[in-house]
Amino acid sequence: MAKKPDLLSRRERQIMDFIFSKGEASAADVQTGLSDAPSYSAVRTFLRILEEKGMLKHREEGGRYIYLPTESRQKASRSALKGVLSTFFEGSLANAVAALVASKDSQLTAEELQKLESIIQQARQS
Repeated sequence: MAKKPDLLSRRERQIMDFIFSKGEASAADVQTGLSDAPSYSAVRTFLRILEEKGMLKHREEGGRYIYLPTESRQKASRSALKGVLSTFFEGSLANAVAALVASKDSQLTAEELQKLESIIQQARQS
């Protein structure tokens, strides 16, 4: 089945975030790792659905399934970022960066500013 990360429910996204943070996890790991976890059987159902959606795969280890993401964290983060850009910033990376930099919560260090300047310079050259 085709991957549709933008069609994940809040709980499915929460489970994916947990598994990405750990690299892999069993249903029991997921249940104990979530702050407001559903029942064990509900976690197993969510994992099966995520597997059907193509977001997870599993391997068997000692009679239990260990779930792993089907794509790298980097690829998934790019896909998620594209969704955020499309939904909140009219597809504009410049608008997103401007919103982040202008935020009162944003306290960029001199090092971070230098890194951003370097990235912009590289983008101009290519």
